[in-house]
Amino acid sequence: MDAINFKESTRRLTAPSNMTKEECRSLPVFSDGEVCISKWKLTWRERIHCLFHGYVWVRILSGNTQPPIALNAEKTVFEK
Repeated sequence: MDAINFKESTRRLTAPSNMTKEECRSLPVFSDGEVCISKWKLTWRERIHCLFHGYVWVRILSGNTQPPIALNAEKTVFEK
């Protein structure tokens, strides 16, 4: 799964200084100070896995807790 750029993105989050580009790439996001939104593209293999198994795993690089998150499978989350 790859994070992809999108027209509504307003900034780019960069990797922490202790991580390499292979470990963590920059992330284009929309941010308004209250919410941070990123867009991800699944490979064909990942799409097949989701179709048959129905799972998406979320990994947050934080050991003690997880921030509030929401996953959506929609064409856009931005109002028209």
